[in-house]
Amino acid sequence: MLARDYAVKIVERWSPERELPDAMIALHARRSADSIVRFRKRRESGGVLLALTGTDVYRDIHTDESAQHSLELADEMVVLQPKALEELPESLRWKARVVYQSARALVPGDKSKRRFNIIQVGHLRHEKDPFTPITALRTLMDESRIRLIHVGGALDKEHADLIKAVQRDEPRLAWAGAKDRARTRRFIKRSNLLVLASKMEGGANVIVEAVTSGVPVIASDVSGNIGMLGDDYLGYFKFGDAHACAALMQRCESDKKFLAKLAAQCSKRAKLFAPEREAAGIRAAVKSVM
Repeated sequence: MLARDYAVKIVERWSPERELPDAMIALHARRSADSIVRFRKRRESGGVLLALTGTDVYRDIHTDESAQHSLELADEMVVLQPKALEELPESLRWKARVVYQSARALVPGDKSKRRFNIIQVGHLRHEKDPFTPITALRTLMDESRIRLIHVGGALDKEHADLIKAVQRDEPRLAWAGAKDRARTRRFIKRSNLLVLASKMEGGANVIVEAVTSGVPVIASDVSGNIGMLGDDYLGYFKFGDAHACAALMQRCESDKKFLAKLAAQCSKRAKLFAPEREAAGIRAAVKSVM
C-alpha cells in the first residue's frame, strides 16, 4: 500500500545505528516501545505513526508504562475500529484515526444441502475463546443440521488434546487445522455462518473476510466486535455464554428471515472493508506524520 510512494523497509526493531527514516510506522505500542523511544531521541517531533493492536487497546495501554509512553510519543495513531477510540486517554484521542482492515470481495461459494455449516477461524488460544462455540454445539438438539468447522492450529498441547477429545465424541465438530489464507477464505465463503467468540479483539480481520464473502457473522458482545459490526447488529451473544451462542446458532439455522437480516446488515458494512479504502487511510496517516 505504501511502496508506490515510498521506499519501505520492514524491520523487527529500529536502532540509532540505522539511517534515520523520514517516518516510522510502529506496530504495537508495547513491543515497539524501545524503537519509538530511540527514534524520538534522534528526532524530537514528527515521523511516528503508531498502529494499535487489540492487546494494546484492551490490555497494555491500561497497565503497561512503556505502552502508555508510546501513546505520548506518537504523532498519530491508527486503530482498527471506532470503539477502540473510547479506550484511549481522552487527552490523546485527537491523535487517533480509524482505518478498517480490508479484504478482496469474493463471490459466495456453494452451500451444503445436507449441513448448516458454521465456521470458526483462528488458532486455538484463550483470547479467542474457541470452546464456547464448541460447547454450544454439544447442547444443540439431535435433529440440528449444524456442523461446526474450526480452521486454525493448536498453539499448545492443552488445546490440542482438548479439541481432539471433543472431536472423538462430537461428530458435528470438524477440526480442519491450520490453513493458509487462500484456503481459509475458501472455507469461509462456502459456509452459512461465521462465529467469533473472542474475549479480546482489536478489529478482527476474519470478520472482514466473512463480510466481504457474503457470509453473515455471529459474535461475542465485546467492544472490538461491536466496533466492526455496529451497535445495532443483531448477531451478538454474551461473551462466554455457550447457551446464548447455541440459541443464536439454532436461530440462524431455523429462521431464514433472521439469517437474511444478518446478511443484509453485514452487506451494508462491506464498503468499510474495501482494500482501496484501507490503502487511502494508511497513505493519509503516513502523509500526515511526514
